[in-house]
Amino acid sequence: MTPTLVRNLWDADPSAPADAGTRARDWAEIQERMLAPLYEAVYDRLEVGPATRMLSLGCGSGLALLVAAARGAQVTGVDSDRERLALARERLLPDESTEGAPAHRARLHDAGFPSGADGAPYDLITVFEPIGCAAGDSEGLVPALEAALPLTARGATVVLTGWGPPERCATAPVLRVAARLTESARPQRPGGWRPTLRDDLEDVAGRAGLKPDGSGRVSCPFGYADPDSAVRGLLSTGLFDAAVRATDRSQVEKEVAEALHPYRRPDGTVWMPNVFRYLVCTT
Repeated sequence: MTPTLVRNLWDADPSAPADAGTRARDWAEIQERMLAPLYEAVYDRLEVGPATRMLSLGCGSGLALLVAAARGAQVTGVDSDRERLALARERLLPDESTEGAPAHRARLHDAGFPSGADGAPYDLITVFEPIGCAAGDSEGLVPALEAALPLTARGATVVLTGWGPPERCATAPVLRVAARLTESARPQRPGGWRPTLRDDLEDVAGRAGLKPDGSGRVSCPFGYADPDSAVRGLLSTGLFDAAVRATDRSQVEKEVAEALHPYRRPDGTVWMPNVFRYLVCTT
């Protein structure tokens, strides 16, 4: 919440590290909540509520869907990561007999782009996987949007999200560890971490045929109970997968832990202020 907190969920990498279940649980229990302020800011701005029919691309383990459903929205999520999607089902699709089950049940899919509930078009598409800190992290996004847009109502809203400027994101130096390890082991392969560019989101919108209609910035600090939780949370994003393949997991964990030292507090917690950006577009 590319590989990404920028993963290309609609084009999953089959060579990614094998501990998918553990990593999905780390994402859901540690990392995903870091982006909750971004979800809330977008929903407040767009007045998401009972009249909203929302499709979430790369919905992960479903926290953004859960927040929207709590506001009364009808939500559909798509994600190719089946481990994360299984966790989303646990959150959003309780047994029918469970007291307090939602009146409008969420719909979750691991492939394709389903039409809205009862065939109604979507009026909101969200992409809460922030782009802009890894080379090529938006490549799968434009075709995904192009496939989903025919299912929207005329003048529907699309929200794209991205990392803020590196100087406003304390996590940026930690992410550089992934780039350094990958490039040192495989210097012939370009890519890895790169500074966020000012027009990353506008570039995606233009390629997808969307019209920008406003933007905003949101503070999303990454806070962890201890360095071990921080390492597990950060590695769950997928941003360090290439580094793990190029070296090994223990080395990546060691170097990430070292990079976190400036952000450790006297009580042992880890705190990294970050700013994320969102772009509101219309179809």
